[in-house]
Amino acid sequence: MPKVITAREAEELLRKGEAPPAGAILTPSARDVLGGGSLQSAFRGTGARAAAKPASAPAASAAPAPSTPDLEFRWTPGADPRTPAEIAAFFRSPALEVLKERICDIGRRLWQREYTDGNGGNITIRVGDNLALCTPTLICKGFMTPAEMCLVDLDGNQLAGTRKRTSEAMTHFGIMKRQPAAKACVHAHPPHATAFAIANVDIPSCLIPEAEVFLGKIGVAKYQTPGTPANADEVGEVGKDHQAVLMENHGVICWGKDVEDAYWKMENIDSYCRTVWIAAGLGGGLHRFSGRHARELIDIRQKLGMPDPRAGLKECELCDNADFRPATVCAAPAAPAEPAAPDPQIEAVVQAVTTQILRQLGGR
Repeated sequence: MPKVITAREAEELLRKGEAPPAGAILTPSARDVLGGGSLQSAFRGTGARAAAKPASAPAASAAPAPSTPDLEFRWTPGADPRTPAEIAAFFRSPALEVLKERICDIGRRLWQREYTDGNGGNITIRVGDNLALCTPTLICKGFMTPAEMCLVDLDGNQLAGTRKRTSEAMTHFGIMKRQPAAKACVHAHPPHATAFAIANVDIPSCLIPEAEVFLGKIGVAKYQTPGTPANADEVGEVGKDHQAVLMENHGVICWGKDVEDAYWKMENIDSYCRTVWIAAGLGGGLHRFSGRHARELIDIRQKLGMPDPRAGLKECELCDNADFRPATVCAAPAAPAEPAAPDPQIEAVVQAVTTQILRQLGGR
């Protein structure tokens, strides 16, 4: 079984100038230690590496072509483990250990950015035709460990793990069952995006190019009780066409080709909502770019392999929510109340009593 190299082990190997075991697997934290590269590339050309090579070793080959990170988990269709022994071995496999650590890393980042509080939020990664890793229930996302992760099927049945799975996993699976490209989901409560969800305000579009490319059209799911089949159906239907979904009176769920991609969209949507909120208070209005420019950004999004339900719309239909206005309320002073008209009967009684009193006083 290949050895999994942690960040601490990578630092120790670098300090000693030693080469890693052949076929070793890097955790995400170990990649960060090495600047995103591999252990082999990190040690290429060091004294220890050079000493290990024979004098007649051929010259190093040309550097590989530049690339982008690929964190997507791929499995062989139809090959899900079935027996308890197969499931246990798969759950403890080096490949899933890497994903468990990655989930914990994303959880820390969610918590550090205050996108979650208490035990809020949940994370899933699809690892088979009918399998997913997910976070446990009742746990702070900032302090999870790989040993606490759960393996479940897409019907919510827990197959492995000592902690009970999150009750909201079915909401994630509502999307995954409808959208094969959704390989990972992140649900959290980022304050600025959640504020739009609570206020039931659609997020305006055609304001920032990055939001159009990386978020696309933001979906809105009607409120349903969290963790219920109704919520899974509602969010699943909206999420199949939208990678970022506002869940009314609840929070946000984002999906991507891997868990890092899904987390990035969580950052994107909260930053976008915060920027719109600040801009709306400056008094100059929100100035949009044109539908033609929006079309260009949608084309870029599609070239990056991300779906967009606006692809078939006309340019004049792309910049929606033109009625968005800053939430400014001007309080007008209350109009003075009109004096009540006197009651004739009461006035007559008062006059009669007054007259009698004056007579008595005058007779003294």
